[in-house]
Amino acid sequence: MISKDIYKNREMLLEEFNNTSDLIVYEFETNSNLKILMSYLDGFIDKNILDRDVMKPIITDLKNYSDLKKIIFVSDIKELETQEDVVKQIVSGNLLLFIQGCKQCFSLDLKHWEKRAIEEADSEAVVRGPKESFIEDISTNKMLLRRKIRNSNLVFEDYTLGEQTETGISIAYIQHIVNDDILNKVKRRIQDINTDSILESGYIEQFIEDSSSSILPTIGNTQKPDIVAGKILEGRVAIFCDGTPHVLIIPHLFIENIQVSEDYYSRPYIATFLRMLRTLALLLGIVLPGLYVALQTFHQEMIPTVLIITMAGAREGVPLPSVLEALLMTIMLELIKESGVRLPKAVGSAVSIVGALVLGQAAVEAGIVSAPMVIVIAITAIAEFAVPALTEVMILYRLFLIILGGFMGLYGITCGLVIIIIEAISLDPFGIPYGYPIAPSDKTGLRDFIIRFPLWSMKKRPNLLGKGNKIRQRNVRKK
Repeated sequence: MISKDIYKNREMLLEEFNNTSDLIVYEFETNSNLKILMSYLDGFIDKNILDRDVMKPIITDLKNYSDLKKIIFVSDIKELETQEDVVKQIVSGNLLLFIQGCKQCFSLDLKHWEKRAIEEADSEAVVRGPKESFIEDISTNKMLLRRKIRNSNLVFEDYTLGEQTETGISIAYIQHIVNDDILNKVKRRIQDINTDSILESGYIEQFIEDSSSSILPTIGNTQKPDIVAGKILEGRVAIFCDGTPHVLIIPHLFIENIQVSEDYYSRPYIATFLRMLRTLALLLGIVLPGLYVALQTFHQEMIPTVLIITMAGAREGVPLPSVLEALLMTIMLELIKESGVRLPKAVGSAVSIVGALVLGQAAVEAGIVSAPMVIVIAITAIAEFAVPALTEVMILYRLFLIILGGFMGLYGITCGLVIIIIEAISLDPFGIPYGYPIAPSDKTGLRDFIIRFPLWSMKKRPNLLGKGNKIRQRNVRKK
C-alpha cells in the first residue's frame, strides 16, 4: 500500500529501484505549504511540459490534493493505490506525484523520448508505392496502420510479455473479416508465452509458430504499413511488438514469398511477368549449383559436346571435385555477403564487390576453381537477391542439393526436390495449408497466384482466410 507520508514513499521508491542513478526523486512545497514528492525516470519525460503544465500550476494553485485534476491539464491522470502499480507506471515512463497526507499516488502521462524518423525501409524498397515504414515505437506503428485503414472495425488488442522486460505487444485485425480460428489460436499461444524477456518480434515468432523444425517461414514479417493493411484486409492477423519495426503477419503462405506490394500497384501483365521471374529465380537459386554438379559428375552425356569440351578445358588443373568446388564457392559467397551486411554501409558494399571480383578472379587464375563454377555461383547469387524473403532458406536447400547431386547425380536432385515439396505441403500454419491456393486448389485464391488477375476481377477474399466477410468488392462495370 502507498503511505500517506511522502518520506516513506521516497524510501520505498529508492529501495524498489535499488538506488538506480536514473530515478529522479524530487521534493518541493506549494505556496500553501503542501509537501509533494515527484518521481520519474530520467529521459522519459518532456521537461518543458513538466515545468509549464505541472510544476507551475501545482506550486501556485494547489491547496488540496483533491484539486489536482482541476489545475493540471494533462490528458491522462491515474490514481494509484498499490506499490505494484507505482513501479509499473514509472517503468512505463510516467510521472508520479505523492502528496503529503494522501494515501493515493497520481500518475501523469508526460512520456516523451527520442525516436527514429519515419523513413523508407531499406530491405523493402519499391519504385512505385508508399515509401514510409514502421519504426521502433509501437504507438507510431499503430497510427501508421490506422492511417491506412480508417475504419472502426480495425481492432488492436494489447498484451504485455516478459517478466523482466514487460514488452508491449498488440494484435491487429479487422472485425467481421478476420478468420476467427486463426485469431483464437494466435491469442491462445500469446497468452501461453511465459518468459523473462521479449526483445524483438522474432522472439514471439519462435514461441508461437507451428513447426519449429521446418526452415520454411510460416509467419511473415514486414516493415511496411501498406503490406500489413493488405494482409489483414484478407483476414489475417498482425502482431506489433514495441521496440522493433518488424511486424508479424499470420499466417504466411509459400506463394507470398514471390509476391511484393508493388505487384498490386502495377498492371497485371507486368506483375505476372515479374512473379514468373521471381519463381524462376527461386528455382535457379536452389537447384542450379546442384544440377551443375550432378551433370558434371555423373551425366556428362546430357551436356552438348561443344559445351562439355569447353567445361573440361576450364576444369583442367583444378584439384577439387565438382561437389567440393561448389561447396567452397557457395560458402565463400555467403561469407562475402555476411561481411558486407555487418560492416557499415559505406564500406560493406565496397567489400562485397571487391571481395567477389578479386576472390573469384584470383581463384580461377590459381586453378582452385573453374570459370564455369564461378559463373554458376554468380547466377545463383543474383537469383537469390530476387527473392529476399527466402534468402536463408535458399542457402540451406542449395547446400542440401549440392551434396545430393555430388553423390547421387540427378537421382539425388530429384529426391531432394521431392523432400522439399513434401516438407512444404505438409505444413499447416494456424490451420491454413502452406501450399494454398494450389494445394488445396481454390479458384478465388488462384486469381492472385503466380498469374495476377486484374484487381476488378478479385471480387472475393481467399476462401480460407476471409471467412468473416468474403466479399471484397461488388460488381464492377467494365466498359
